[in-house]
Amino acid sequence: MINILLLEDDKSLNRGITLKLQKEGYEVYSAFGVTEAMDFFEKQKIDLIISDITMNDGNGLDFAREVRKKSDVHFIFLTALDQEVDIVNGYDVGADDYITKPFSLMVLISKVNALMRRIERQGSEGKESGVCLYAGDIHMQCVQMKVYKKDEELNLSKKEIQLLHYFLEHPKQIISKEQILEAVWGIDGQFVDDNTVPVTISRLKKRLSAEEDREYIKNVRGLGYLWTTEVLKK
Repeated sequence: MINILLLEDDKSLNRGITLKLQKEGYEVYSAFGVTEAMDFFEKQKIDLIISDITMNDGNGLDFAREVRKKSDVHFIFLTALDQEVDIVNGYDVGADDYITKPFSLMVLISKVNALMRRIERQGSEGKESGVCLYAGDIHMQCVQMKVYKKDEELNLSKKEIQLLHYFLEHPKQIISKEQILEAVWGIDGQFVDDNTVPVTISRLKKRLSAEEDREYIKNVRGLGYLWTTEVLKK
């Protein structure tokens, strides 16, 4: 059974989410504050954390940073903050996804189920292909999900690494926003903020930018995005 840690200080919302997740077959540990959540995390095997950002006794981003020192557990943030900087901050601490309030429980369940399916799919793909991908001065170790630029490891968020991997698997092909949402976020886009894909791609482009101004990812107006260079698999 998949164990989910829920950190939400709104008691009514916490209980509603907990009941819905339990009906879906998940084991849920409900926490109403950061201290309680950290206690659950240290004592239980947690597969996914769903966390509010602004709480009475702390901040979900700070909680995530502390967790990241010990674990690569998956994160979904619940937040009333929907500005670009808030999206970036969430992904910078390793978020897999975020949901802006107010939201329906159906949205949350869809995202959780999609994330679990994607984790299972990526796990099986990783076992089957221990390859490395090379494009220009970019090098990705697929199993370890590590990315290097001129032999220096890049500090990319989970979403940036997943997005880069998808581009490297489909070089010189125009990829639509909908295809990216399905492959990287695991859903068709109806529950995703419009800024999610362009913000993540913009961040990735900046991380990959080269001194010689090589443009690895190109925006194709009205169609999507294109990885511009050849990719070699070894």
